[in-house]
Amino acid sequence: MEWIIAIAYAGALFFIFLFSMGQLHLTWHYLKGKKTENRDTPSFNNYPHISVQLPIFNEKYVIERLIDSVVAIRYPKDKLEIQILDDSTDQTVEFIAAKVEEYTKKGIDIKHIQRKDRVGFKAGALKYGLELAKGEFVAVFDADFLPKEDFLEKTISHFQDEQIGVIQVRWGHVNKEYSILTKMQAFGLDAHFTIEQSGRNHAGSFINFNGTAGVWRKSCIEDAGGWSADTLTEDLDLSYRAQLKGWKFKFLEEIITPAELPVIMSAIKSQQYRWNKGAAETARKNLGKVLSSDMALINKVHAVFHLFN
Repeated sequence: MEWIIAIAYAGALFFIFLFSMGQLHLTWHYLKGKKTENRDTPSFNNYPHISVQLPIFNEKYVIERLIDSVVAIRYPKDKLEIQILDDSTDQTVEFIAAKVEEYTKKGIDIKHIQRKDRVGFKAGALKYGLELAKGEFVAVFDADFLPKEDFLEKTISHFQDEQIGVIQVRWGHVNKEYSILTKMQAFGLDAHFTIEQSGRNHAGSFINFNGTAGVWRKSCIEDAGGWSADTLTEDLDLSYRAQLKGWKFKFLEEIITPAELPVIMSAIKSQQYRWNKGAAETARKNLGKVLSSDMALINKVHAVFHLFN
């Protein structure tokens, strides 16, 4: 029994060591990329049609703030539609209806889209909205985000490379100083959005769309098989399927979209549970395809540690 315990303990330490080496390699790529990156926003004159999707479920305290922020985004009105994908069962529905009526009268192309049921939850809502979307590109924002006015101006021009399927930006934190819990969450997320996302991007490894504060090329979603609800992290799943199809993802660290961090432990635990279980489900679904692909060995190693994080 002592030998079994010693071997198990040594095995765990060895795995942590390997994971740490992987993170060190990402840090090296991050620092190397910082020296060579070009932060200039590409110029463009052609404004493609964009659909902004807001998947909502019972967010009465923040929904009006979100809608006001999205409507304020600078972009030609005739090239922008806003889809509020509302699965709510509370007063949120009334707040959305009032905002939609207000902005429709001002000439904003904003739609209040409701389904008969919540099949597929967020993935189901995004899939349903995509079938109705007019845009060539689709931006997604969760309820607790506050996109800035220049969000589309700074992101959409990067799609001039027709192989890019997703632009993901960095999350900011409007309530980072609220408590020790929010400070710890901000620290972890900042590490992910700097070292991990930037490092993987520079190394040519798979990165992921983080579920919000990003823009998809609609044809990329369709080519990858669309949104699927068979994992808890539909964003990570679709990201891997798209990149296995050959699409490129681009992470823009310098562009920050503020968001509100969970402030109570139950909400934090629920979020972490979903992220961890969803990554494991995505690993079960996609890791075999990654390992059998023709990508470089180091990129496969990063994919293993990414999904089994």
